[in-house]
Amino acid sequence: MKEIKVLGTGCTKCTKTAEVIEKVAGEQAIAVTVEKETSPEVIMGYGVMSTPAVVIDERVVHSGRIPTQEEVKQWLV
Repeated sequence: MKEIKVLGTGCTKCTKTAEVIEKVAGEQAIAVTVEKETSPEVIMGYGVMSTPAVVIDERVVHSGRIPTQEEVKQWLV
């Protein structure tokens, strides 16, 4: 199971990012846990300067915008 964190302040883009990830994972039948992280200290700890950002298994894979469904599919393989 992949552990995914969506880093951000809880804005609409951050919420949408989590929704896209959950939707694609469900369509692909891939087990994931999606956690939303809003703590500025934790976000800065990952070195992220723009949100939303996506962390998969403790590795930052994306930041700055809502990812496309195709991008999420590539991350989940």
